[in-house]
Amino acid sequence: MTILVTGGAGFIGANFILDWLRGCNEPVINLDVLSYAGNPENLASLQGDSRYTFVQGDICDRALVDSLLATHQPRAMVHFAAESHVDRSIHGPGEFMRTNITGTFTLLEAVRGYWSGLAGEAKAAFRFHHVSTDEVYGSLKADDPPFAETNRYEPNSPYSASKAASDHLVRAWHHTYGLPVTISNCSNNYGSYHFPEKLIPLIIANALAGKNLPIYGDGMQVRDWLYVTDHCSAIRAILERGRVGEVYNVGGWNEKPNIEIVKTLCALLDELAPSSAGSYARLITYVADRPGHDRRYAIDARKIERELGWRPAETFETGIRKTVEWYLANQAWVANVQSGAYREWMAKNYAQR
Repeated sequence: MTILVTGGAGFIGANFILDWLRGCNEPVINLDVLSYAGNPENLASLQGDSRYTFVQGDICDRALVDSLLATHQPRAMVHFAAESHVDRSIHGPGEFMRTNITGTFTLLEAVRGYWSGLAGEAKAAFRFHHVSTDEVYGSLKADDPPFAETNRYEPNSPYSASKAASDHLVRAWHHTYGLPVTISNCSNNYGSYHFPEKLIPLIIANALAGKNLPIYGDGMQVRDWLYVTDHCSAIRAILERGRVGEVYNVGGWNEKPNIEIVKTLCALLDELAPSSAGSYARLITYVADRPGHDRRYAIDARKIERELGWRPAETFETGIRKTVEWYLANQAWVANVQSGAYREWMAKNYAQR
């Protein structure tokens, strides 16, 4: 028994593989192209582990995907691989269309061919799980109910539009070809191994370096925050017990405005790594907002609780403390990923704000 994971060297994918192998001995094949956010160091602890196989390659490479399926005969594919940063999608949407749409199409066609050749229990048990985002649903007003699985899609950025397209492809391959799929739409993840262009790791890294803490607009954009290992446990539950063809929204029940997140991080850093220059909150700097910035996301996660018995184990308070402690203990990891290319991107995105 084996599972095939795409994008397993990225933030959520790496946490999933580490969590998976902590809980069972079922081998994992990890297919990752190692783009800027794919980091083999995330999985360095698995070096020499016979349960883990890494393959560097592109999900758009049909021949490679076919070969991996034929060789390893996985019982499931868990599809994390995606371009995922909204700001990057605004500056250069082309790569998002290729990876998120063409890549997902390529995987679906390869899996359809593989699954069609299975028989009996192997065919009945196979699953293709697609990991998506709450951003496909658009933006909520302050008094709107959280996103349910029945909300219509209203993506507002090139990133969310590309993910919406991939969700529709997965749904269509199920309804047209009978492919046994499940989809999860998650809220904002946070935790260890998070690439430091995203809000929480960016604020931690900048604060420790004494740099400004950039806040888009008025900082009152609201997000639902989900600790990454809780997300991993939700995916495991969907693989084990999820109904074929269903969508499950996965959230942390933690709606908070961005400015509150930043102030919470500053307070934790003041406690755990105090600066002689004073509170880290002194570094908060408001910058011009992102074009088309969605105001609020929130997830209604009652379906996955009702059907699969899943709820997040971490509160925001416990999860964010664990996250800050991890970054403080792993500053070498942060330094290694903050390459010249990363610095060039930060200058490009923030210099004119």
